Amino acid sequence: MSIVDQSCFAEISRPSRYIGGEINAVRKSPSQTEVSIALAFPDVYEVGMSHLGLKILYNILNAEDWLAAERVYSPWMDMEAELRRLKIPLTTLESDRPLREFDLVGFSLQHELSYTNVLNMLDLSHIPLLARERSDNDPLVIAGGPACFNPEPVAAFFDLMVVGDAESVAVEICRAVRQAKHSGRLSKKDLLYDLRHVRGIYIPSFFNIQYEPHGPVAEIVPVHADYRGVRKAIVPDIDAYPFPERQIVPFAELVHDRVSIEITRGCTRGCRFCQAGMIYRPVRERSLESIMEKAENTLGLTGYEDLSLLSLSSGDYSCIGPLLKRLMDRLSPKNIGVSLPSLRVDSLDPGMMEEIKRVRKTGFTMAPEAGNDRMRRIINKGLTQKDILETSQAVYRAGWNLIKLYFMIGLPYEEEGDLLDIITLSRQITQMAGRKGRKDNLNVSISTFVPKAHTPFMWTTQVPLEESRRRIHRIQDGLSRSRIRVKWNQPELSWLEGILSRGDRRLAPAVMEAWRLGAKFDAWGEHFRKDVWEEAFARCGLDPDFYLYRERDLKETLPWDHIQTGVTKAFLRKEWIKAGEADLTPDCRVHCLECGVCDHHGVDPVLHPCSGTVLDAAPAGTVRPFPESVKRYRITYRKLKKARHLSHLELVRVLIRAFRRAGLDLACSRGYHPMPKVSFFTALPVGTESLEELMQVEFLYPVDITAVKEKLNAELPEGVDVSSVEEVPVGGKKVRIIESRFLITLNSLKYPDDKLEKFLRSDNFPLVKKGKSGEHEIDVRSIVSHISMVAPEKVSLTIKEREGPGLKPTEIIKGIFELKDEDIRSTGVLKTGQILA
Repeated sequence: MSIVDQSCFAEISRPSRYIGGEINAVRKSPSQTEVSIALAFPDVYEVGMSHLGLKILYNILNAEDWLAAERVYSPWMDMEAELRRLKIPLTTLESDRPLREFDLVGFSLQHELSYTNVLNMLDLSHIPLLARERSDNDPLVIAGGPACFNPEPVAAFFDLMVVGDAESVAVEICRAVRQAKHSGRLSKKDLLYDLRHVRGIYIPSFFNIQYEPHGPVAEIVPVHADYRGVRKAIVPDIDAYPFPERQIVPFAELVHDRVSIEITRGCTRGCRFCQAGMIYRPVRERSLESIMEKAENTLGLTGYEDLSLLSLSSGDYSCIGPLLKRLMDRLSPKNIGVSLPSLRVDSLDPGMMEEIKRVRKTGFTMAPEAGNDRMRRIINKGLTQKDILETSQAVYRAGWNLIKLYFMIGLPYEEEGDLLDIITLSRQITQMAGRKGRKDNLNVSISTFVPKAHTPFMWTTQVPLEESRRRIHRIQDGLSRSRIRVKWNQPELSWLEGILSRGDRRLAPAVMEAWRLGAKFDAWGEHFRKDVWEEAFARCGLDPDFYLYRERDLKETLPWDHIQTGVTKAFLRKEWIKAGEADLTPDCRVHCLECGVCDHHGVDPVLHPCSGTVLDAAPAGTVRPFPESVKRYRITYRKLKKARHLSHLELVRVLIRAFRRAGLDLACSRGYHPMPKVSFFTALPVGTESLEELMQVEFLYPVDITAVKEKLNAELPEGVDVSSVEEVPVGGKKVRIIESRFLITLNSLKYPDDKLEKFLRSDNFPLVKKGKSGEHEIDVRSIVSHISMVAPEKVSLTIKEREGPGLKPTEIIKGIFELKDEDIRSTGVLKTGQILA
């Protein structure tokens, strides 16, 4: 039984998170596949659907005809409450199957603060939390993602974990499950034993941990002599693996609602605080031609209007200038913007800025990390004050009104004067913007440094919580009364992250206890409860200070020593020593630093120098002048079934992206943020179906109206379809809706006739409308032009359109018949038509 079919669904916030049926989703019949895996993301849909890694795995796994990969995300609080109330297990979006019916459930662990959500999702799926308590009939519960590079705090919950590039081993794991099913040998123990030599696979139960009397790890003892450590899985050439061009197009607006192309994996800079820069070595670039092909194909198959070039340092891509030029030549005539979310200041030049702003200014972010040259040498970020100031001045001069800066506090060797230098640098930058307008022209974001495993700073201490708060407030006070907006990550979140990021297996009972006490969505500041975690640690006899504020000895056995990233511990020790001397290490693009990750045979940096690259011109017909006159069309469409759960803004995105996928050229407004010339006559409330909705669009050129209907319907999701298209004069009289007709169905409840008679006899019938702007009294009698019973449970209702606050059909019915909230939950609302003037 699906919750989408339940009467309570109308009470759920953002129901589009849960309905499935998105464009490009892969649906396979369970009876036609041999192995099934639920790809589980322990955060809400908008966050999980933004993650490129999950899209890559979804594409690779579903490319196998014997294998079905489906998606599931952490339900929000209101949905979880309904699932538990109705005793409905957590299900996937594609087939609506419970997770416990899958062969594998694979979690993506992007950060440590998602751990309690993992337990919550397992519990909602009725799957035992601990690996040792699961039987051979339960799914194989696995995990991957950057948090798996120190898997120990959650090792007890997983049968196996993937360390490194999951696309290189995901199919191999599923193939082993397939072979086990074919042979009839379904023992998990045997399956794991067979998988132990697959590179990147960590099986926690195959290692025992011994501890020193005073707390640190004494020894990591392998159960099998031939399985003593785990080398990370690595994709030597990212272009050799399929890229998901036919990406799922969501209904809900995502955190990163755009096409993302990974142009580079890994980084050569060697920032000593950055775990990603160490664990994802070596650098591997896509070729310029591959990026161009994937960008254009993916944009065409999804209909997105923005493209993001992903990398740990996008400006370091060898051919970034020509790539930007070629992309903007192709995409700017289509009003598609390009953003580089991770630009280093010293990799930027004026030519890149000019290219980026050709369609729209997508925001400008820089990460100095520290306020002076000394601190940046300590963290091996060879960026000078001069670089930062000159780049900031160039950005403002190029037309950007706002710059975002990221700083960290609590870095090793930080002193009070270093905080003052953050204040000074920020004030110097904001002065370069001039005095245009009164708005803030600089956003400063501050986070507390968290030492991470497999980095040169993994031996150091974390700044105490109270001191972290003090340093943040010091910067905040220093930047008050300026045109600088200061934001910061809650130090309490960094406190928990610090405990878990360098923790050991003894933390697993505390994670479970915190979840039992109510911890979930810990990364969401408004839901994080430090007192719950403190209580959990106390109940488990653990001291958080042991993990946070204790400097590790360089010879100490660390909980993650059996996890091998390729970067040697000896190299990390040298970098830690050099940090104390504020000594820079050069970029390994200059010469190999012998960090240990490259074997110089199968694994080496993959670079694509652009010397000699010839830029081809934009295709004929792509660059075109803005027409002085366009053709205008009125489109009638329906919104039924699951689509009734879409909000108006979600429906707008669905339709505009359908136009793009269909290759229909919409006219756009001018200016820095061009928008398609599309207007809608009304906005339907969430949960309302309609047989007749209207929109008006302007095309750059005349179109065949029959072809428009066919092309759009081929690109629209189930429940949304175009019924007619007609051309209307551009300069004609503006048409508007004056009345809308509805059929209201209230299941299992008859409307009392006396209430309806009372309403019909009244001269006025006031109801109070509560909204964001306050309360408004509305006379229902003046806006209802017709109401009658057409069956014992059905009401025909016609509402006059009016300016200002209005009432939903359900609000009118509730008021007239004096119904309760629970009565109205099961109401079905169908818009049957409208009257135009």
